[in-house]
Formats: sequence, structure tokens, C-alpha cells
Amino acid sequence: MFGKRSLGDTPSATPAAQPASPTPARVQAAAGAKPTPRSNAPAPSAPASRAPPPADPSESPEYRSEAYYRVKSTIFNALIETIDLTQLAQLDPESSRDEIRDIVAEIISIKNVVMSIAEQESLLDDICNDVLGYGPLEPLLARDDIADIMVNGANAVFIEVSGKISKTGIRFRDNGQLMNICQRIVSQVGRRVDESSPICDARLPDGSRVNVIAPPLAIDGPTLTIRKFKKDKLKLSNLVEFGSVSPSGAKILQIIGACRCNVLISGGTGSGKTTLLNTLTAFIDPTERVITCEDAAELQLQQPHVVRLETRPPNLEGSGQVTMRDLVKNCLRMRPERIIVGEVRGPEAFDLLQAMNTGHDGSMGTLHANTPREALSRLESMITMGGFSLPAKTIREIIVAAVDVVIQAARLRDGSRRITQITEVLGLEGDTIITQDLLTYEIQGEDQHGRIIGRHRGTGVGRPRFWERARYFGLEKELAQALDESENA
Repeated sequence: MFGKRSLGDTPSATPAAQPASPTPARVQAAAGAKPTPRSNAPAPSAPASRAPPPADPSESPEYRSEAYYRVKSTIFNALIETIDLTQLAQLDPESSRDEIRDIVAEIISIKNVVMSIAEQESLLDDICNDVLGYGPLEPLLARDDIADIMVNGANAVFIEVSGKISKTGIRFRDNGQLMNICQRIVSQVGRRVDESSPICDARLPDGSRVNVIAPPLAIDGPTLTIRKFKKDKLKLSNLVEFGSVSPSGAKILQIIGACRCNVLISGGTGSGKTTLLNTLTAFIDPTERVITCEDAAELQLQQPHVVRLETRPPNLEGSGQVTMRDLVKNCLRMRPERIIVGEVRGPEAFDLLQAMNTGHDGSMGTLHANTPREALSRLESMITMGGFSLPAKTIREIIVAAVDVVIQAARLRDGSRRITQITEVLGLEGDTIITQDLLTYEIQGEDQHGRIIGRHRGTGVGRPRFWERARYFGLEKELAQALDESENA
């Protein structure tokens, strides 16, 4: 046992101050105190004449009352006084969890806390998560149906499920606990977040993207945003099952990925750009050397020859920063066959285009834009803002020579994600970039549940610009068949 002192020396708490949840009235009665009225208690059953409110899948399982948090705080403080954390750190996670559970169970017994077996199990799990894991976030991270977790201070936790955002019943003990968990997450990837460096991008061990913004920039307490990744990597066939793209559209995307077209994936926040990029990389030949550059490494490439690079923020002295542009420029000295940039958002756009133009065919990147034409305009803007004093026509010539295909992803108003356009870049006429759509998504209406009904349809293009490239890789027959099928959809 890792006790610094005997559990018998632990000062016992007043029973009335530590009722258990979610049955505080019973516990307080056992402690000899009057039940405390609670404004946030579940409402009584609605009359039969009134329809019950829609169930929130996140509310009931994780709901905890104020009484529960008071009990948990008392027992947690007693645990911290009792346990020796330096010795606990030498154990493996399973042994540490078992040791904590044994001590907490003993504390509960000594303090005569009255609670059911289920309540005690919930309390044991919560305290183990607080000491060893990510605290109240653990049950949310374990759910594979959640796409985003948004923590707006200690008392407001929101999740996104199936494209819809809802508030959960989860809360943190205080902003101090939330800040400790944020620091625990970012320290795992060698980064820090505090008052002197209040903004940080990081990742979880499974690759989920994490952003933290701390006080004084976040007024109501630390704000934590986690973009979760599914445990099972999605494939292009999964996107077809979800209706994100048609079977013929998926075949066109497969050919685009296999025949080394330079691709930009454009879309808004939460539209599925990174997921789509991951699915396209599945068609890269296993013999190719691929180098990825990201702010927080989240791509999940399945090829055997992948080099993953990640930017680095400045240190305490303000030096040592490694930017995305530094990584992309260094890529060119690493003999890459494909360069993949997680998100293009600055002057690295110029270096990526240069790489696409100098023998690194099949390079890919994502950026934020609402249409393929806006994506090309954003590329031009990023190059201009990077300080490159080039004429506008020269920049557009570089873009046209580098980019072959722009794939547009969108999240529709019902929360569904769709590939809305597959657009190829044809060339330059005067000062205007000419594009043509190969596939578009047409919205036809919505069903009785408010879900959007639509279809992907080809535009009738018989020979796209990358036809010769497809022929070089022996894929022209498959491309022609996919284009015909998309037109007749």
C-alpha cells in the first residue's frame, strides 16, 4: 500500500457534508441531515397528455449532482493526502488503477459514506480517471460516436454526435482541474499551455486533434476542443455507405489518388477534409516514400514508408520555433515522392506548389474554402500574404501548373457530410483560372425527419485533363467507365 500515513489518521468528514449521488436524499437521511433541495434535479414524469422532451444521449449516463461532487471532492482530497504519487508512478496503469480503487474503497468505508454499489463503482472510476487519465473526459473519449468534444470552462461540456451539437451533464471540479488536464494532454507531445503561452495545438495518443486556449485569453476558464478520430480508420467504401459520395464518384477519387494527381481538398470546419485525405492516401502505392507535414500530427497513413513531421512552437525564451514552411522546404531535401500537408494556411502554400511543380506528383493538402474557385483564390492570397512580390498572373500560372484536382467537402444543414464537387483545373485564359466540374452533388429536398435528400451526378465530361496521366498508369478504361456511370446516375 502506498500510504504516507494510516488511513485511520484521515480526518473524517461531517456526514451531512458528503451525501452520495444520485440519491442524495437517502444518503443525507442516513447522515441525519435534511435533504437539500436541488434546482437541477431531474423533473418528475410529464403528464400523459404532454409529449416527453427528446432524449439527449449524453445527458443521463454522465449526469452527476452537486451532492455527488461534494462527496467526490472530500474522498479525492483524502486520497491525495494518503497516497504516495512517486511510488504510484512506478507501477503500470492497471496496477495503479487497482491500487487507487483499493484505497478509495477503504476511505469510503472509514468515512461511513452511504451509497449503492453502482454509485460506488461510478465514484471509483471517476477518481481513477482524475488521477491517471483525463478526468471527466474519459467516458466521452471512450465513445466512438462522438466527433467533437468542446469544453467551455469547468461547467459547460458540449459534444457533437451525428453532426448535431448538444450539452452534456459532465462537469469538472473547478477550472483548476480542467487546466491540469489540459496541461497533461499538451505535455505528452512536448508542448505547454499557461499564462505566458495561452494557445496550444496538440494531439492525443490516438491522433485526435486538441486545441487549448487558457486564461487570460479565455475569459470563462480554459477552453478545450478535441476533434476525435474513430478507432476504426474509415475507407472510401465507408464514405459510399454513408452517402458522402456515390460509388462512381468513389471510383473517380480512387483513380485520382492512384494516378498521382496533385490534389487540394477544400471545405469548411468539420466538413470531413482530414477524413477524406486519409481515405485518398489509401491508394498511394506502398513503394512510394510519403512525407507528411502537420501542425499537430493527426493523419493516419497506412503505407509502410511514411515520414511524419510536426511543427514546433517557440520555447520560453521565444526561440526555437519551427514553422510549416520550414518543414515543407526541408521536405524537398528528404527525397519525397509525395508531400502531404495537413492544412495549408500560410506562406507554405508557395513551397507546396513549387514541390508539385518539381517532380513531386501526387502531393496533397487541405485548406478552408467554400468552393473550389474560392480555394484557388485563397492559395493566391496566401502566397501574396507570404511576402512574395510576384505578379498576380505569375502566381496563377504556378497554381494552374501545380494543382490538378480540387475536391470540395461540405457539412450540410442536417449535419451530414458530403463531397459536393470534384473539380479539375484546366488552365489559364487571360488572367482567369478555368475549371470544370467532373461530379456535383444536387440537393433534391428533405425527408420527414429533416434529412437532406440528394444525389451525385456527373457533368458529362468525357476526357478530363488528367486522362493521359490515367492512361500512363493503365487506368483510363476504369476512368471512362466511372465517368459514364456518374453521368447516368
